[in-house]
Amino acid sequence: MSPFLRSLAAIVLAIAIGLLLDFYVSGDAAAWWFGVAFVAFALVQTLYMARLHHWSSLPRNRALPAGIGPWRPIIARLARFVRQETDARNELGSELERIHAAVDRLPDGLVVLDRYDHVLWANDAAEHLHGIFGTRRPIHHFIRQPELAHFLLANEPDSTLRIELPNRPGRIHELRLHRSRGEQKLLITHDVTDQARLDAMRSDFVANASREICTPVTVIAGLAETLLTLGLDETARREHLGSILKQSQTMQRLVDDLLMLTALESGANALVEAPLDLQRLLGALLDEARTLSRERHRIDLDSDGPRRVLAAPGELESAVRNLLTNAIRYTPEGGRISIAWRVQDNEGRLSVRDTGIGIAAEHVPRLAERFYRVDRGRSRATGGTGLGLAIVKRIMHRHQGRLEFASTIGQGSTFTLCLPAARLLPDPAPAQAAPVAAAAPDRAPVPDSAMMPNALTKPPVM
Repeated sequence: MSPFLRSLAAIVLAIAIGLLLDFYVSGDAAAWWFGVAFVAFALVQTLYMARLHHWSSLPRNRALPAGIGPWRPIIARLARFVRQETDARNELGSELERIHAAVDRLPDGLVVLDRYDHVLWANDAAEHLHGIFGTRRPIHHFIRQPELAHFLLANEPDSTLRIELPNRPGRIHELRLHRSRGEQKLLITHDVTDQARLDAMRSDFVANASREICTPVTVIAGLAETLLTLGLDETARREHLGSILKQSQTMQRLVDDLLMLTALESGANALVEAPLDLQRLLGALLDEARTLSRERHRIDLDSDGPRRVLAAPGELESAVRNLLTNAIRYTPEGGRISIAWRVQDNEGRLSVRDTGIGIAAEHVPRLAERFYRVDRGRSRATGGTGLGLAIVKRIMHRHQGRLEFASTIGQGSTFTLCLPAARLLPDPAPAQAAPVAAAAPDRAPVPDSAMMPNALTKPPVM
């Protein structure tokens, strides 16, 4: 039976009792009955209204009162709603805790700001990066760089600002501002040190490449204009054309080195390894270096290491050729260049040593940087592109090795390619002659050609 029908039945019963009292007893008894019933009903309703009001003032901390009569189903429904609301609140709280835990594990700092740039919430990373504590404090109390005030005042959507934080010296952080649909803003702090370095390297690379190309292009343009505008004799024309060819070759070397360095750094070309006869390669490069030197230097080879190594033949040849070319280029006439190949400390070490001009100690750590030159004018005069050692370093990195160099002013330089032991192959065992079987006494030995009818036989050499 529904609560409405129960209440209606109780009222009908009370009225019926009152009518019976009026009919069988007296009208006064019926009046007293109706009065007492009304007062009791009013008191019960008032009592439950007071209990519900007391509960509703702090519904999360107080229990619902027990209900009787028509209040029982109402309070039961309220209790069921409270349980559902409590379960939903607990589930939402657990979900928020998981979200906060995940956000706190992010390396980026997240700060929620109100319309007045006061901190509403910050994750752990933001608290450590900016020293944020508490809420409802202006963000300027924690990030005191003047650029931040202009950054927040501009309020441009998805704008960024790169700054160096006082408690993170040497690191570059990018601040990014996102606006929400309301008046709140999300300030994201991201460490972009590596990206900033890459951007700087890319800018330097483009600037250096442009500068290196600009010089021969300017020379070629000037010489071509001279050839077009002036009437030169045959000797002058050939001299100008020779200069144009020389500058074109310089540009070609630069472009080739750039393409090779780009391919090595991007890993576009897979490392195709094969057993390489290193002693034969060094012999060929020695002859090539003597030809390039034109007997202006004494060049010798000391090979005491294994004959074969596992490497990409073209890349290793390019690395050794770069070292030899540099040694010839920067060694005065009459100097000595030594090539040494040996095993030391369980690794293969291929060294190119010269008695050239040497390099100051402050320049040594940067020798393998792209376009870095100790003497830019001398390097250009000798035809260098400034990329040779960078290419050598990248090649050795691809071979799990390294490039070492040492130099002393006025005494020369030593550049060493270090190959790991895994790339050193054992020398092949010498071929041994097959033992000749003793012939039977009753017949002569049968020649091999008789066993292979398809083989071509040759008369023995006398």
